[in-house]
Amino acid sequence: MEKIATRISYGNALNELVKKRPDLFVLDSDVSCATMTNIFQKANPGRHFNCGIQECNMLGVAAGIASTGRLVFASAFAMFAAGRAYEIARNSIGYPKLNVKIGATHAGISVGEDGASHQCCEDIALMRTIPGMTIINPADDVEAKAAVIAMADYEGPTYLRFGRLPVPVFNDPDTYKFEVGKGVTLRDGDDITIIATGLLVYPALEAAEELVKEGVNARVINIHTIKPLDEQLVLKAVKETGKIVVAEEHSVIGGLGSAVAELVAEKCPVPVHKLGINDTYGYSGPAVQLLEEFGLTTAGVIATIKKAIGK
Repeated sequence: MEKIATRISYGNALNELVKKRPDLFVLDSDVSCATMTNIFQKANPGRHFNCGIQECNMLGVAAGIASTGRLVFASAFAMFAAGRAYEIARNSIGYPKLNVKIGATHAGISVGEDGASHQCCEDIALMRTIPGMTIINPADDVEAKAAVIAMADYEGPTYLRFGRLPVPVFNDPDTYKFEVGKGVTLRDGDDITIIATGLLVYPALEAAEELVKEGVNARVINIHTIKPLDEQLVLKAVKETGKIVVAEEHSVIGGLGSAVAELVAEKCPVPVHKLGINDTYGYSGPAVQLLEEFGLTTAGVIATIKKAIGK
């Protein structure tokens, strides 16, 4: 199966988007070769601006451009777009409800050798606390490109999360349709529901297929929009299967797992088992090995499901 990093999808999508949105501007914090906005830069040099290694200032510039009615994507590593520049995202973009799209790449533990200082597993939690901030976490190349195109027509501050590691392309580009705030049921089942996002969606599918051999029929839901959450789809799955596993390349505190648990606790209480980074920092190492170390794999999803069913 073909594998493509969603950060590459981001760069390619921007290059396509400018053809129908001549008001598009792309900003970068001196990492365009990593965020892949250099793809856009080479083709549209007059609409790409390198703001230097100063993410706070970059988001301020983005806010200024958005205030003139133009479309702007501001690109940086997730650690610095969400972490270092949080206050600007909150006060200069979120508070005035400006139409800034934050393209955050290199999210999660799979940043690999860059180590704990760059492995951002807290960004979803941070962005969830900003009122009105939409959060998108695509699972593959097809979904990532569709999300960028769709969010260009979606008014309001948006945080788009992309990864460094190549991931399997499993969606069909000819049939896939991206809808903001709408999850996608990838596989039906009535024994347990796996709710996954981003890099963990494909392993969730693999886990479900493996468990069929053991008589477990798992439903798999892809949540690409973490905020606003597709509450109707989640609650329907809860009522029909009674058990939930949430899998994400993010801290178990404040991410998709927390969003699901908060909803379920209020509307339809059932156990929610969270697979993610367990309140710890990562460390330097090859991305694939780190995912194995932290259990963010097909085997990790299977183990979590078995634990949930056992209880």
